Amino acid sequence: MENNIQEFKPPLKEEKGITNSGNVKVADSIAVFAPATVANVVCGFDVLGFAVNEPGDEVIMRITNKPGITISKITGDDGRLPLNPAKNTVSVSVQHYLQSINRTDIGLDIELHKKMPIGSGLGSSSASTVAGLFAIKTLMDDNSDPAKLLPFAMKGEEMACGHGHADNVAPALFGGFVLIRSYSPLDVVRLPHPPGLYCAIIFPDVDVPTREARQIIRNKILMKDAVTQWGNIAGLVSGLFMQDIDLIGRSMQDVLVEPVRSMLIPDFYPMREMAMELGAVSFGISGSGPSVFAFTRDEETATLIIQKLQQHLTNININSKTYVSTINDAGPRVIG
Repeated sequence: MENNIQEFKPPLKEEKGITNSGNVKVADSIAVFAPATVANVVCGFDVLGFAVNEPGDEVIMRITNKPGITISKITGDDGRLPLNPAKNTVSVSVQHYLQSINRTDIGLDIELHKKMPIGSGLGSSSASTVAGLFAIKTLMDDNSDPAKLLPFAMKGEEMACGHGHADNVAPALFGGFVLIRSYSPLDVVRLPHPPGLYCAIIFPDVDVPTREARQIIRNKILMKDAVTQWGNIAGLVSGLFMQDIDLIGRSMQDVLVEPVRSMLIPDFYPMREMAMELGAVSFGISGSGPSVFAFTRDEETATLIIQKLQQHLTNININSKTYVSTINDAGPRVIG
């Protein structure tokens, strides 16, 4: 794994402590927030993603006297997520982490508070999983590279959508703009980005399950389309390094996945046309959708775009949620 992933050392809560197997005192409870993410970033299917400031999920984790993991509460999910720790992405990924440090003897109680919509294309399962992993790593006073958590987070993604991709969990874990250079071996690189880049996100309230959205993608592509896509990915990465927003904008074109997935999103192309006319730098699908996003040069333009797109969706009887954010470079954080 590349070593240019920033290290996180959040403060521990100084409460009633317990002692782990290494006789190191750790806090007995913690609350962690982890952010939503935009994956693919139009042309970078499964290899590019970035974190945003909101929405996100919160996990409260407590050490208990009884070995094993329990999930005592889940809120904000309308009853859709399992309390069974063998079937929940948070507890499953945490269990993998505990096995890796030989601490399966520990007892944990988990509360998951969904502060973001499920099935939005904004990395809902990733935010939950990363919050849980960051919580247990901090509780265990584990100061090792946060990159060690990424394979466990990918296990959660595999459970959630059938494919252990990293373009949501990596930016949720590390913050910022992330490139998955390779999956075998896993090699992740944080990319720079223009500081003034804003993201306008709109989530239409329609159902686009991630598994189904992956199944409609073509398995074979034309060489000319592959060449176009490679050029766009290289152009986007170059634009990020050069802080060239124009180059970023003209590189964010997808000839492979968007033409298929856009059919699942009501009025995708009319919304893109509206966003570009209002001053967007680029426009595309967030993850597998149905959320869409636009990059802009300022907050005012981003706000205007989501207002106009939300009104458009209202006119065709579709409810929606909207968010405006810069790129979140911090990733998960301790909130209590």
